[in-house]
Amino acid sequence: MSDIDITALLKNYGLHITDARKMVLSAFIQNKNALTQKDICYFTHTDFDRVTIYRTLEAFVEKGIIHIIPSMDTIIRYSLIRKVSKADCYQNHLHFLCDNCGKTTCLDTVPIPSIRLPAGFMSKQTEVIVKGTCKNCK
Repeated sequence: MSDIDITALLKNYGLHITDARKMVLSAFIQNKNALTQKDICYFTHTDFDRVTIYRTLEAFVEKGIIHIIPSMDTIIRYSLIRKVSKADCYQNHLHFLCDNCGKTTCLDTVPIPSIRLPAGFMSKQTEVIVKGTCKNCK
């Protein structure tokens, strides 16, 4: 994943190329786990203010570059969206939340269980969180 052309990716999504956007996107590409706004500030090692980081995250969510990870606490976590088709459909997947280190990991290869909805309900997106101990903490 580290061989992604960040500038080309931002252009592809119709976003202006800024230092903040390049650094934030780079932080997501270099880290496999979900990131909080605080994590992003740590990984970018920059003096961008929180508002700039927040607006960058909002733009990335709106454009479909990252998604918000469901969580059991009040901390918002974000992760890169994995695309599964030429139509850029969002890939529903499981998330694993480690009770020990607090890291959230996208489990792209684990199938989501089939959920039968009642008549008249239509699913748009499925979010599943699995809690436990990650491989680094066991």
